[in-house]
Amino acid sequence: MSLEGRVAVVTGAGQGIGKAISLELASAGADIGVNDVNPDTVGRTVSIIESMGRKAVALQADVSNPEAVEKMVERALDALGRIDILVNNAGITRDNLLVRLKKEDWDSVLDVNLTGTFLCTKSVARHMVKQRYGRIINISSVIGFMGNAGQTNYAASKAGIAGFTKAVARELAPRGITVNAVAPGFIDTEMTRTMPEKARESISQLIPMERPGTPEDVAHCVRFLASEEASYITGQVIHVNGGMLM
Repeated sequence: MSLEGRVAVVTGAGQGIGKAISLELASAGADIGVNDVNPDTVGRTVSIIESMGRKAVALQADVSNPEAVEKMVERALDALGRIDILVNNAGITRDNLLVRLKKEDWDSVLDVNLTGTFLCTKSVARHMVKQRYGRIINISSVIGFMGNAGQTNYAASKAGIAGFTKAVARELAPRGITVNAVAPGFIDTEMTRTMPEKARESISQLIPMERPGTPEDVAHCVRFLASEEASYITGQVIHVNGGMLM
């Protein structure tokens, strides 16, 4: 599953799943545009990729901001020449029970998780259409399919990504562009480590494989979908959850 000569842009790549995806694609031979809102984490990911002998460019930007996204894509094209792979991974949580959920917390999660995916896809797709090649991989979540108390905003955003993926896949398939989603289950990341221990234990009991996933488990799936071996797969949601959702 070599990606030699390919260029990928990964959003939310400063840590966790996004960082693992960036390193996995780089290990397969791709050059990487590393996006995050945090310049420090972006810089660390860029340094690691460069130590692997691949090109990397820092793309600090808020994916919910249309102007910032356009500038990010322009910078990636100027620095790396093209974009063959887009991984829409950037995401946030603002958890609370529905009756206590503030509208600004609803809006912020939808803006980053879903609108950010739309903005990045729209901007990059214009260039992929011209080159008649592309791989777009959106990161959804098991929560978008099974729901979770206290995460109505997050569940809505991740379910929306699944529907968005299928619609865009139909539009772009004639142009040689595949569009798929990966829906991780309970993954051991900086974000999930902040959960109360009782909540972590409760979720772990739902996993038949009896362990949380790793960011690398998700990254391996993304690498496959970005490769030539996945050229006839589009409009799909691949679940990486240890059997949590069957």
